[in-house]
Amino acid sequence: PAVVHTRNLGPLEMQVAAAAARVPVRIHGEHGREVDDLDGSNRHLQRVRRLYAPFVHSWVALSRDLESYLVHKVGIAPERISQIYNGVDMLRFAPAALASMSASTSASASAVAPAAIAGCPFNPAAHWLVGTVGRMQAVKDPALLAQAFVRALELQPGLRRHARLVMVGDGPLRARCQAVLDSAGVGALAWLPGERGDVPDVMRGLNCFVLPSLAEGISNTILEAMATGLPVIATHVGGSAELVAAERTGMLVPAADVDAMAQAVVSMASAPEQAAAWGLAGRQEVERRFSLQAMVAAYQGLYDRQLTQAGIVFSTPTTRATP
Repeated sequence: PAVVHTRNLGPLEMQVAAAAARVPVRIHGEHGREVDDLDGSNRHLQRVRRLYAPFVHSWVALSRDLESYLVHKVGIAPERISQIYNGVDMLRFAPAALASMSASTSASASAVAPAAIAGCPFNPAAHWLVGTVGRMQAVKDPALLAQAFVRALELQPGLRRHARLVMVGDGPLRARCQAVLDSAGVGALAWLPGERGDVPDVMRGLNCFVLPSLAEGISNTILEAMATGLPVIATHVGGSAELVAAERTGMLVPAADVDAMAQAVVSMASAPEQAAAWGLAGRQEVERRFSLQAMVAAYQGLYDRQLTQAGIVFSTPTTRATP
């Protein structure tokens, strides 16, 4: 191969194999945190990256937070790092009224009306749905959302009439989340269907998206929610603050803070029109900064620069005009 591109700590050792095979361009990307190093302070993992650094020509950081980690904790020279955001498919993830339209079309106020989710017991015409999609593992901290929903109903009892919780995904903490809700007597106000294969449709059925993670790089699910026109509540970790503009496209709360998350849910549910406006602003932000095309162009540019620096030039294939 002309390029070997590894991602995250696990395959970093393959940079040595690529160097031994004389692969001319070797790139490594950091996309997120390890579950046992949520704040990047693990010195052993810093040393491991430092050990392999001489075998890597160029580094990619998914967020400014990870870029800072590589520079200040690992010791990589800033000029060797490219910061490239994830992109999102704006045709696949779009408000219901735009799902079959051009990704470049801006959402209108009517485009954020949620659609019914197949199998969901809640009615979008009568209920306000706050939800999440993701693996129910410790680093995603799904129990925080379950606890915050319970607390939100305590803070604002009137929400019991229309606020409903949707938690899509499977994992070791799914049973715990259900237990939290059941023990508080609100199990009937929540829907935890497990893993689903229709995530875009699930997103289109929500009024507000929540990501309660303990750590993140650049969250694909936040980008997917924003592309769907949803306001976002996210914990202030990793690169989430680079995606969610507080009081403009959503709200940021401290990680593992049940009361702060509950207050955010109450605020969103109590001002649905404002929340919908934030969702529209999020869609426009994705169109401007986080398209798939922008991401692909950034990676193509990085590969081209590195190949040119290595003295490798690929001839452009000649395409024959179709009669």
